[in-house]
Order: sequence, then C-alpha cells, then structure tokens
Amino acid sequence: MLHTVNKSPFQNSSLENCLRLAQKGDVILLLEDGVYAAVAGTARSSLIEQAVKQHTVYAIEADLKARGLGNLINEVRVASYSDFVDLVERHPVHAWL
Repeated sequence: MLHTVNKSPFQNSSLENCLRLAQKGDVILLLEDGVYAAVAGTARSSLIEQAVKQHTVYAIEADLKARGLGNLINEVRVASYSDFVDLVERHPVHAWL
C-alpha cells in the first residue's frame, strides 16, 4: 500500500492517523505541505524517525524546493514526480487528507 500525506503535521493529524494504521512494509509518500514532516530537528520529526523503521518514506523533491526545505531526516528518500508515478503504478493508494 502507498499512503500519501499532503497536510503539514503541524496543522493536521493526517500523518499520525496514517502511521497508526499503516502496515509494516507499506510506503509513505509526503507531498505538498506533508513534506514538512521530513525535516530533521523539528517538534514533529520523531513521527518520521519512527516510521522509517517500518516503512519506506519518500518526500516529493519539487514540494521540498518550493518550501525551501532541507536538512531532511536521513532515511527519507527524495522522489521526483516520475518516481511518484512509478509508486502509484506499483501500489494501491490510500490518500490521507
């Protein structure tokens, strides 16, 4: 399963709900404001730091750049839109809104 999260973990509980219900081995894709969860050293970093132990976590590169974000949690993989399409083709998708 591919879980997409597009809301900031600082303003919404979508990521927490996703992580609570995602099965081990599921893939998590952070996009739009969801990419804020990928930044290291924040008050919400522990959510992704724990998630990467059981899930592959991606953040969309264009959304990171659009928000001027860097200093990502080490295990978070940066994905292009092409990578996003590949993930959608390989997995059923659950969008967390």
